[in-house]
Amino acid sequence: MLAPKRQKYRKQFRGIWRKIATKGDELNFGSYGLKALEPGWIKDKEIEAARVVFARATKKVGKFWIRIFPDKPFTKKPPEVTMGAGKGDVAYFVASVVPGRVLFEIDGLEEKESLEVLRVVASKLSVKTKVIKKTI
Repeated sequence: MLAPKRQKYRKQFRGIWRKIATKGDELNFGSYGLKALEPGWIKDKEIEAARVVFARATKKVGKFWIRIFPDKPFTKKPPEVTMGAGKGDVAYFVASVVPGRVLFEIDGLEEKESLEVLRVVASKLSVKTKVIKKTI
């Protein structure tokens, strides 16, 4: 799974989300993309599942870009542990996403294929998304 190589601190606070994305809110590389419509955390496993779908769909003809990275550690306590025993161990990493953020981009496929691939990827994510198209 995706994880940062090193961190200054092992555990982080949950944090708050800004209202809307101010950076990473438009297509930079591909002609089609997937944009978040609500705030949330996207797990490293979800990003990996999306990467597998993109890799299978593009093969030798297309190209895709992953515009998010899970750099926030998510901690979890084991079951049946009483309150007050400190913060749990890091279970996995998440990418914090705000509305308007472009998550993935794809290029090199026909429009119908691109939209289908993005629809499948959207079903694997825990946030609501919409497909966007590059305007010339």
